[in-house]
Amino acid sequence: MLQNKNIIVGVTGGIAAYKAVEIVSRLRKNGANVHVVMTKAAQNFVTPLTFREISGNPVNTSMWNDVPVWNVEHISLANLADLVLIVPATANIVGKVKNGIADDMLTTLIMATKAPVIFALAMNANMYENKILQDNIKVLHTYGYKFIKPGSGHLACGISGIGRLADPKDIVEEIKQHFISNQALINKKVLVTAAGTIEAIDPVRYIGNRSSGKMGYAIAKQAALLGASVVLVSGPSYLPKPEGVTLIKIENALEMREMVLKEYKDADIIIKAAAVADYRPRTVEENKIKKNEERLILQLEKNPDILQELGQLKEKNQILVGFAAETQDLIKYAKDKIQRKNLDMIVANDVSLPGAGFNIDTNIAKIIYKDGKIENLDKMSKDELACLILDKIINKYYNVS
Repeated sequence: MLQNKNIIVGVTGGIAAYKAVEIVSRLRKNGANVHVVMTKAAQNFVTPLTFREISGNPVNTSMWNDVPVWNVEHISLANLADLVLIVPATANIVGKVKNGIADDMLTTLIMATKAPVIFALAMNANMYENKILQDNIKVLHTYGYKFIKPGSGHLACGISGIGRLADPKDIVEEIKQHFISNQALINKKVLVTAAGTIEAIDPVRYIGNRSSGKMGYAIAKQAALLGASVVLVSGPSYLPKPEGVTLIKIENALEMREMVLKEYKDADIIIKAAAVADYRPRTVEENKIKKNEERLILQLEKNPDILQELGQLKEKNQILVGFAAETQDLIKYAKDKIQRKNLDMIVANDVSLPGAGFNIDTNIAKIIYKDGKIENLDKMSKDELACLILDKIINKYYNVS
C-alpha cells in the first residue's frame, strides 16, 4: 500500500514523540521510504540516533548542518515528499504553520512543500480545547491541511481528557486511506477543456477572451494526482503542461470541437472549463487588413455549442460538468444551462466579483446540481476549487466518502 511512497515525518516537542518511533517503524514495514525531521524541542524526548536506526535514513535536525552535496535540504525534502506527517502535532507547530512562520527546518519544509500535510494532534486537554487552537485548525483546514484528532484518556500532565495522540496503528491506517482515496479515479479517463479559443480575423488579428486556462489546468493536474488518465484539450495558454496529463493544443472552437469529440467516447468524466468563443468571423482574410477605413465591419457567425452537443451524446455512465461565467443573473442562467445541455453539475461564477473570474489565482463559485441543489462556496484558490469539484464528483457518483 505504501510501497515506495516518500513520507516525511516531522517530530515536534511533545511527550508523545516516543510514539513517533513506532509510527516510523510501521510506515517502513509497509514499504514507505521515511525521512525524519526533528525540531530542537523533540530532541529532548527522543534522540536523532533512534530515528536514524528505525528509518534507515539520516535524520534532519537543523537547517545549518554541513551537507555532503550542494543541495538546499529543506527544498529537496519538500519536493521529494509524497506526504508530510507531523507527529506529535503540538499547539505550537499548528500556530506557527497557520501564521506562516518558517524559523526552523520543519516549519520551512512545511511551507515549501506542495505535498499533503497531515497533523496528528497531541497536547494537554485545555490546550486542545482552547479557542485559539481550534480557530487555527479551522483556518488550516480551509488551506487543505488535514488533521488526525487526538483520543481521550489519561494524559502525561496528570489529568484525563482529550489530547492523547491517536494509536500509532490508527495513524498509519489513516495514511494508507489517504493514498487509497488519492487514487479514487484510477482506471477512469477524465477529459478536461481549458483556456479560451481564438478566432482569426486575418493572419495577424483575432477575436479572443481573457481566459488564462488556470481553472482547467488545475482540474487536469488534480485529476491526474487522483490516478485518472487525463486528456487536456487547451486553447492558447502560457501555463506549463501538468505532470501526467496528455495535452492537446488547439486554437479555435472548431478545432476544439474536433478534438473533444475524438476523445469523448471513452471518457468517464468530462469537465468543460474552456471559455469557447461563441462567434467567429465569417471570412478570414488571407492578408493583413490595412488600416484604411474609419470603421471595420466584421460579419460573425455562430460557433457550434460543444457542450450542448456533448450533452446530447452523453452515455448513461458518463458525467458531464460545465462552467458558467456570468456577470448577471448567475443562478438563472446556470440553471437553464444545466437543463438545456443535459449536465450533471455546473460550476457557476460571477466574473465581475473581486477575486473571481479570468486570469487570476482565485475563484468564488457555486456548484449547482441537476436536481437544483446549490452549494455556495467561499473564495478559494483555483487549485482548491479543482480538488473540491473532483471530490464532489467522486462522492456523488462513485460512492466514495
